[in-house]
Amino acid sequence: MSKTLVEIKNMYAGYNGTVVLKAINLQIFEQDFLGIIGPNGGGKTTLIKTVLGLLEPFSGNIIFNKILKTRIGYMPQTHQLDRKFPVIVSEIVESGLISEKKLSRSDRKAKTWEMIRKMDIENVAGKAIGELSGGQLQRTLLARAVINDPELLILDEPNSYVDKRFESHFYELLKEINQKSAIVLVSHDIGTVLSTVKNIACVNESLHYHSGTDVDDGWLDDNLNSQNSLFLSHG
Repeated sequence: MSKTLVEIKNMYAGYNGTVVLKAINLQIFEQDFLGIIGPNGGGKTTLIKTVLGLLEPFSGNIIFNKILKTRIGYMPQTHQLDRKFPVIVSEIVESGLISEKKLSRSDRKAKTWEMIRKMDIENVAGKAIGELSGGQLQRTLLARAVINDPELLILDEPNSYVDKRFESHFYELLKEINQKSAIVLVSHDIGTVLSTVKNIACVNESLHYHSGTDVDDGWLDDNLNSQNSLFLSHG
């Protein structure tokens, strides 16, 4: 049986006293590839923020595997980035090692360049973030997110980088990463989610879970439009 990395139990969360998520129950397992879909304002980003520890739930519990807390990789949405910030690609990638206190400077540099080569961004390693194409930015942020070998990788709307030339290679990279890491992919692109992930959850104030991706249009319509969902557990 797969190890549970994160377990969310009866969680309520939101902002400034306003509840956005109600009675959320979810388990994320080792090497899972979970797609999260839902309408704008349905609570997808709120859910991600609670898992990342950026938002304290109103009630309920989030239980982490003991070593997971320092082993979560995160790739944010594009609009969260300041493209004018004076930082170059190699520095962005290396910043993913911030929690690796025991690494020497030479080891840190070596690991950074190993990841830069793996993502095929050597030719832009000295460029500022504002000079990158969508695909180059995508690869840079993915490199930063996986450089510390996370047990869990969270991707928030990776399609927002809009580089169709790199898109298929990007999802091939994710399949490779999924051999070692669990992945949570948040996206409004239902077609891409269903063709990529192993399991799916719809977040629309509450949460509907579906094991596998063989969902029909009725399930999608009901869960994307419903405000009163029940939780479907694994298995």
